[in-house]
Amino acid sequence: MKRRAKYLIAKILGWQVKRLVRKNQPKVIAVTGSIGKTSTKLAVAHILSQKYKTVYQKGNYNDIVSVPLIFFERSIPSLFNPLAWAIVLIKNEFTLAKKYPYEMVVVELGTDAPGQIIEFKGYLSADLGVLTSVTAEHMANFADLGAVAAEELAITQFCEELLVNTDLVAEEYQKTITIPLQTYGVKKTADYKMSDVIFEGESASFQVSKGQELVVKSAHNQITEPQLYSVTAAVAVANRLGMEAELIDKGIQSLPTVNGRMQQLKGINNSTIIDDTYNASPEAVKAALDTLYRLQAPQKIAVLGNMNELGKYSEPEHIMVGDYCDPAQLDIVLTIGPDANKFLAPTAEARGCKVKSFDDPYSAGEFLKTVIKDNALILVKGSQNKVFAEETTKLILDNPADAAKLVRQSPQWLKIKRKNFART
Repeated sequence: MKRRAKYLIAKILGWQVKRLVRKNQPKVIAVTGSIGKTSTKLAVAHILSQKYKTVYQKGNYNDIVSVPLIFFERSIPSLFNPLAWAIVLIKNEFTLAKKYPYEMVVVELGTDAPGQIIEFKGYLSADLGVLTSVTAEHMANFADLGAVAAEELAITQFCEELLVNTDLVAEEYQKTITIPLQTYGVKKTADYKMSDVIFEGESASFQVSKGQELVVKSAHNQITEPQLYSVTAAVAVANRLGMEAELIDKGIQSLPTVNGRMQQLKGINNSTIIDDTYNASPEAVKAALDTLYRLQAPQKIAVLGNMNELGKYSEPEHIMVGDYCDPAQLDIVLTIGPDANKFLAPTAEARGCKVKSFDDPYSAGEFLKTVIKDNALILVKGSQNKVFAEETTKLILDNPADAAKLVRQSPQWLKIKRKNFART
């Protein structure tokens, strides 16, 4: 029943999207990839908005039903509320009857199983696609990394050209792309290359060039290693769409922080929390640890939760992250969740790290309260189910009101968490 309702709604919404695009001809930018989608989408949209009227969705409207709603600036109602959906569809028709106010539409395309990206082809035609990464994701549903690549690269069937993160998409996958291709990156040679990155505490300066041509030289007062990629992608998109360097620079410098994605919050005992609790995958955890290693503090703590949905890759990937834990950089490592406790924790301990393991985020938070020293730096990272590490962050905030800046704080999510951990 739910599948049929979703299919019917997607068909009608898709029909409306196609009519809107055909009539108004906005540029459509579609972002996909294993990690970094949301941060890249937000960076692209923010920088483009310095020149163009741009519509996007700040949250995670990234499936077959929710993506069309971005074009019309609608919120998604329950699938089982036909009256609410009828109102949405009628309002969309009113939008179609008027002049469309936007020049750019930026969307994020998500997948957790084979065949989902190609479904967007039914109504979506992107002028420019961005592929942020091909890394281990939802491996319980994919046979191997090649299957992940095939899924993400399905975007090439409905976009005119593609920007690819050459650092996080293997060359063997890039070679299969048959549409016009440009690359971006920070480490490897790329068409759009970020270079001269200089960190000074929480801020960084850098430049992005296209070949020998400087596109922009800029800085941001609170940026981390993972976010360098989203900025580089956004610069590449803006440059390809004709934006001036001055406006790109303005957009970079004013980029807002994003909840749950390397956001810095004030913790107890004058500590600083790097809250990266939206989700966790192996490459993302390593990148977050790189930031923790670079920053200076008298005490460094890493809270590392389960990386969910890795299937047969879960054991080796958790071991790999455990081996990435550096005892010279970390005063203590906390793990949350079954595979993090079973595989990551003993590996980190064998490396020489002091490790404590927990079955829930609340116990981890209560323990943290007893060990955080003055001016400590704490990274909190984890997936959703069986982890919800944002609840660990909540317990060590200096200002409880900052809980509003954490992910998954709606009444519905809090109910799910209570059920997950049998808390009343």
